[in-house]
Amino acid sequence: MTTLQNPTSETTPTTARRTKRWISDWRPEDPEFWESTGRPVARRNLVWSILAEHIGFSVWFLWSMSTGFLAAAGFGYDAEQLFILTSVSSAVGAFLRVPYTFAVPIFGGRNWTVLSALLLLIPTIMFVVAVQNPETSYTTFVLIAALSGFGGGNFASSMANINAFYPAKEKGLALGLNAAGGNIGVAVVQLILPIVIGAGGLWGLIKGAETIQLANVGYLYIGLSLVAAAGAYFFMNNLEGAQTRLSETATILKQKQTWIMSFLYVGTFGSFIGYSGAFGLLIKLYFSGTFDGAFSGYTFAYYAFLGATVGSICRPIGGRIADKLGGAKVTLGVFLLQAGGTLGILYSVYQLEAATSPEAVAANGQVFNLFLATFLFVFAMTGFGNGSTFKMIPAIWKTQAELDTPEGGVSRTLALKKRALEASAAVGIVSAVGAFGGFVIPMMFAAPWVPADGKLEAVQTAFWVFTAYYVACAVVTYAVYMRKGTPLAEANV
Repeated sequence: MTTLQNPTSETTPTTARRTKRWISDWRPEDPEFWESTGRPVARRNLVWSILAEHIGFSVWFLWSMSTGFLAAAGFGYDAEQLFILTSVSSAVGAFLRVPYTFAVPIFGGRNWTVLSALLLLIPTIMFVVAVQNPETSYTTFVLIAALSGFGGGNFASSMANINAFYPAKEKGLALGLNAAGGNIGVAVVQLILPIVIGAGGLWGLIKGAETIQLANVGYLYIGLSLVAAAGAYFFMNNLEGAQTRLSETATILKQKQTWIMSFLYVGTFGSFIGYSGAFGLLIKLYFSGTFDGAFSGYTFAYYAFLGATVGSICRPIGGRIADKLGGAKVTLGVFLLQAGGTLGILYSVYQLEAATSPEAVAANGQVFNLFLATFLFVFAMTGFGNGSTFKMIPAIWKTQAELDTPEGGVSRTLALKKRALEASAAVGIVSAVGAFGGFVIPMMFAAPWVPADGKLEAVQTAFWVFTAYYVACAVVTYAVYMRKGTPLAEANV
């Protein structure tokens, strides 16, 4: 799991100002301070950070499920338009992770968590209004989907904030819980949305209503966003020691390792978030259909949440394995297994045909179990990879500090603190670039440049591209971080 070094000073005087909102005396590396004062404060901030990030992820991925029910709500969009709605939300969320990364050092973790939670009210309120008006245009839905990206930015700021609260020996667990708690928000919204809107769920255990009410899920997340904002306002803190100038953290944009790790994170988190957005729609489009008023095939709502659930659970496990074996070793294995799993998906996809009749849906159903199993395997690998790549980031920057300075002395101490601050910022940038996978993957499935009768071929081509990308990531991981004789390989990052 991620073990970023603490950017705050370890020698802050005990007489420093400490208020309910701002804390200037924060010494997590001091065992006495940590046990007597620091741990309960850090734990309280972690709990509310997880809640806010969790709700942010759910709002971000509201469209991964709601698109599948727009037709039943009276909006007749084709597959291409539905994939675009999912892609737009992911793209904006990815972009916002860059400014969100630098928001915590500037405004304070508590303050920014309150504001970022309140920003979620904009897309959720607009969603409630739009889905209840049958005259709502597709352009309006695209705008609302884009604004849902506010939820995607929360991850970067949340991770940067929690990093400052914990001592190095406990950062791995804290940040692993924070990340997994956010990621599982994708699975939660995919699980509960069909139930909340009256479409049924849990493999038929909960029966659907006669009509669905998409607005219900919007109302739910309006309330939850207010709860998150209130919780952050009353129970979280800002750390003065974590404040920095923008120029101090922006230097990581010029560093080669930032972009190499971003390339790898597209393969892990980009795959997780992209597949999470597209998985349910793929099931709906190729394994189900309604013909002459009769439903045929598999109900996508029963399965869509499984992928995000598996990936989220595997993330902290991947980080823990990386703690023991080394992040690069785990990451290399993950990419090779992801490539193999994607070939399994490809095999099942090549057995499919366009779901234009009950017979075609039934024929596709013969490979559904293989499709589901191989896809969940790939989801698991993305989760392991998310944990292992985040383990690599602090290790890489720490190693660079050790390479740049002689052992012992003030210069080594200062270099480690500087690199630790850069590693925190790098997490945000890497997560931002990686999240663009959430845009690219659904867009490749949508393939607006391909005629309507060639969409299945576009899906097949997309999986070939993804397989090649995973192989390329494996090559880069070995060449940069595992090749014998290189400093990073010797450090077992």
